[in-house]
Amino acid sequence: MSNGIGRRHILQGGGAALAAAAGATRAIAGPLEPDRIVVNARVWTVEDAQPTAEAFAIRGDRFVAVGSTSDIRALAGPRTEVFDAQGMTVTPGFIDAHNHPEGEQLLYEVLVGNPFDVEFVTIAGILDKLKARAATTPPGFWVEGFFYDDTKVRDGRAINVHDLDKVSTEHPVAVHHRGGHTLYCNSKAFELAGVTRDTANPYGGTFDRFADGSLNGRVTDLAMDRFAAVGRRPTFTPEERDRRALEGQAHMSTLYARSGLTGVCHEGGSLDALMRLRDQGRLRHRVNYEADEATLELLIKAGVRSGLGDEWLRIGASIEHTADGSLSERTMAMSRPFPGSATGYRGNVTQSQEDLNAWVERVHRAGIRPNCHANGDVAIDHVLTAYERAARLFPVKDVRWKITHCSQLTPSLIARMKALDVTPALFSTYPYYNSDKFHFYGEEIMRDMIPFRSLLDAGVKACAGSDFYPGPFSPLMALQAMTTRKGWNGEVWGANQRITLDEALRVHTLNGAWDTREEAQKGSIRPGKLADYVVLADDPHRVDPGRIKDIQVVRTVVGGVATHQA
Repeated sequence: MSNGIGRRHILQGGGAALAAAAGATRAIAGPLEPDRIVVNARVWTVEDAQPTAEAFAIRGDRFVAVGSTSDIRALAGPRTEVFDAQGMTVTPGFIDAHNHPEGEQLLYEVLVGNPFDVEFVTIAGILDKLKARAATTPPGFWVEGFFYDDTKVRDGRAINVHDLDKVSTEHPVAVHHRGGHTLYCNSKAFELAGVTRDTANPYGGTFDRFADGSLNGRVTDLAMDRFAAVGRRPTFTPEERDRRALEGQAHMSTLYARSGLTGVCHEGGSLDALMRLRDQGRLRHRVNYEADEATLELLIKAGVRSGLGDEWLRIGASIEHTADGSLSERTMAMSRPFPGSATGYRGNVTQSQEDLNAWVERVHRAGIRPNCHANGDVAIDHVLTAYERAARLFPVKDVRWKITHCSQLTPSLIARMKALDVTPALFSTYPYYNSDKFHFYGEEIMRDMIPFRSLLDAGVKACAGSDFYPGPFSPLMALQAMTTRKGWNGEVWGANQRITLDEALRVHTLNGAWDTREEAQKGSIRPGKLADYVVLADDPHRVDPGRIKDIQVVRTVVGGVATHQA
């Protein structure tokens, strides 16, 4: 362990008050009186040496003892704060290894779908929201909707260009799929972008069409770039931008704490806003910051390496460098055609092997952990090829190469990952939330999709990445999804990839800490580690597996301080 707390400091008992508890309580050397204790709990520690306990003690921001209620009570002094859990369950704080903190979107934009749970909407309802925004938006400015999900529409079909033309003919209109790899545009948007029915699909993307060849409004992956520089969008003063960024990050931090998240890998977002939020005492979770491409360039030029920072805010891997499309939007790059495709469509590869090799090598040599987005087996092969090449050219110990999503795997790909010690951040809530999309792949493909079982059996430390905004970030929904593989609609896909609840807890806690190279500091309840934990109203081990997602998060604690209280 770091911070001077090594194995030689972990005792079985120690001191007069612990003498009677030898063999039952683990503690660290030092003054015995803790600042606070938690007693009468069902504690799941995620520690093999002591997997369960009834109580623990905290001094400062660290656990100092874990054991039985009677033993821990014996440590308390007159100033010790006592929390009686009254039989509630405690787990380590949950860690999300891949999350886009889109707080500004949630606060200020038009939301046309439910960001947090399964909810069906109507196309008419979407259009009403967009029309209301258009009524207050000058002509020529974009009117946009966010968190659209094409399989959660009561109409039973996707929104299209003709629907969006009803919103306005004077504004470019776009509805963004929550998956982040497709958008749906009106005719004005296509006009401004110079896209017609005769426009060829660009590399790594498509302009989708109706059967008659006309544009249907759907745009995928790199084809979306055509719309980035057309039309007008609101501008803000520096003060307004700072305020929006700060409040957006504050909103996300509150939501994370409410869900039981104590650590999150941030995919970009304002680093300045996070620092200001921390200075104001409003940061409720630990941040591992994965820099976007522009910020990454600044870090490389400044000589900043992964790991710089402290337990609250640390520079992590790069943001997900995209190698292919989306699982939920059916654009990921596979070695076989999508089932039922009349054209033999195999998804979108979004970067050549040569360019990917160059990017990975440059980031790796700069001391930043490379992190690539790859869903399909073709893209995962490309990323592993780039990682293997960089490892040969510039050997470094304990890189922990990261692949975000890493959705469709074969035994040979898993073996290569194990050899490189790759850390995959798999979709955590998708098996529940997106079960209505898996029929597009079929059971044969789904047996190798989001393969937690195969990875853990191979000794690969898979971690949980919700990918919010594409997926909800509830850790309890994730536990249910990983252990049952049953969706909201009752469908089970890839049941062979189920893992046990204890394994799922480890994936969402200790393996998340491993991903950020902080497994000695957090991710389990053990003396010497940061006192990050969650109090749950029920024990996931004891409830109906189909009700795990509904368990109430009673309290979230980071460094011994409550960041959420129900």
